[in-house]
Amino acid sequence: MASEQPRGERAERTVALSRAEAVAHALRSHISAGTLAPGDRLVEAELTQEHGVSRNTLREAFRLLSQEGLVTHIPNRGALVATPSITSIIDLYRVRRMIECQAIRGSLPKHPAITAMRRAVTMAVKGRDENDWTRVGTANIAFHAAIIELADSPRLRQLFDNYTAELRLAFGLIDDPEYLHAPFIDQNLAIVELIEAVKTAEAADLLDDYLVRAERILLAAYERLGETSPSGNPISGS
Repeated sequence: MASEQPRGERAERTVALSRAEAVAHALRSHISAGTLAPGDRLVEAELTQEHGVSRNTLREAFRLLSQEGLVTHIPNRGALVATPSITSIIDLYRVRRMIECQAIRGSLPKHPAITAMRRAVTMAVKGRDENDWTRVGTANIAFHAAIIELADSPRLRQLFDNYTAELRLAFGLIDDPEYLHAPFIDQNLAIVELIEAVKTAEAADLLDDYLVRAERILLAAYERLGETSPSGNPISGS
């Protein structure tokens, strides 16, 4: 019987971690969808009730998200959705250029992901017509997810899933989402058309220039924030 207790404790820890991971996944999804923005406070009492977990489990979820740079803790204020740092934005876009441009260069003609890219552009155009720029942002993320699919790599797909939430937080630095997204809708369409014409090198070069421009827009927005996040909270170094 003495050996049963450790196994029981391990099982309990495994269940608790599984619940924490489920909560972390839910919060990460909210960040990716743009319903949680940089600087938003994560209220423990509300979240424990919403997800049906203990405070300890919720705090473990916060710890997991903190390791990903998505949540930060400020003394006397609790857990907040993190505000990306300049370093994290630069690194994020460096990784994006390396992965996404190569995915396009190595893509095969008539890959099913090309259809998904065009569908994302259609969604973005509809969002623009309806002045729904959050929807345009979501369509843009879907467009780039489809680019990753061109590589047919589950590992790259997982990597993109991991940085999608960071990408949405970076978007959240811009007070005017139209300013951020409008210039790139037609460029996304041009990239699709080049890939369909089997001009993948040209498409990759266009994407590289586009990502450099997008990075500059975000870095300029960060500089305008000064020493505060969009919600007035100190900028984290996450």
